[in-house]
Amino acid sequence: MRRRVALLGVPLMIMVAGCAPVGTGPANPGSPADRQEAFDQRAREVADAWRPDAAWTSGYVPLQEPTVLVGEPEFTEETKLAFHAGWYHQRADLPAGQPDEGTIRFPDGEQLPVPLITAVEAYRQLDQGDPPPCPARPTEPATPPPASPPGGPDDPVSSEPQLACVPLTVTDVALGLAPMHTSRGVAQVPAWLFTVAEIDAVVARIAVAPRAVGAAPEPVAPAAPAPQDLVSAQDIQAVDGATLTYRLGVGSCDTGITPLVQEQDHVVVVGGSVVRPTAGACDDMLNLAPVVVTLRAPLGARAVLDVLNGAPLRLAAG
Repeated sequence: MRRRVALLGVPLMIMVAGCAPVGTGPANPGSPADRQEAFDQRAREVADAWRPDAAWTSGYVPLQEPTVLVGEPEFTEETKLAFHAGWYHQRADLPAGQPDEGTIRFPDGEQLPVPLITAVEAYRQLDQGDPPPCPARPTEPATPPPASPPGGPDDPVSSEPQLACVPLTVTDVALGLAPMHTSRGVAQVPAWLFTVAEIDAVVARIAVAPRAVGAAPEPVAPAAPAPQDLVSAQDIQAVDGATLTYRLGVGSCDTGITPLVQEQDHVVVVGGSVVRPTAGACDDMLNLAPVVVTLRAPLGARAVLDVLNGAPLRLAAG
């Protein structure tokens, strides 16, 4: 059964000092130390099995969606809806013709020449169609109806004002660079930059041709089933030096949500532990719980792997 997804609130914080030593077995089954030991053992297996191909270390493997914002957008509710839905209206002429080869600049100073797509193709990928018809948010408060006795049939039914479904207006297009989270760290990647009238940021659509885009390797999960109290990391929300924010997939009735991390020179393995309910009914909703860990060193170009299935995590859309 596919779980529905919800988002939990404020991120949890943990300072990571190192990994627990390997023991002969947990002294107190179900304790935090037991869950930490189970995580550490599985994390070592995941890290040992990580064998990326040459594209991971020498090519271009993006780890986020190809539409990114350059700058602070200062969204309204309506413009944020339009951005995530891909609603655009073109008022600028798109550059014609095939652009020359571009260059990706990686943080270690390496450069990679790549073929590019046209502005027309980039806009085709960016624009997901027209917004559906829906009522606009009222510009003035509605006049309240005449008062009626409480509980009567004419009692007004309260409702939140609906958002206006409006597209973003593209007023200019130029070829430039945009930051992209890749297997080799945050790179500056050729992109078509779309100036949009309604927001302050530029909407960038990565311009690298599909034939030059590498894929992440297939994950290799440990053979043994994962311990019941361990939960998987779903995606990365933010990376700021040694601070890593990611989301755990937890159940609606899980408690004691705790982020867990193991650092190695070439990878960082993340996940979490929870206390499962022992009685009572619970729905099947998968909740996304943001957590924050502080690494011993900046993440850099190290892969971030999920402890349950060994998959490299991608940066979530903002």
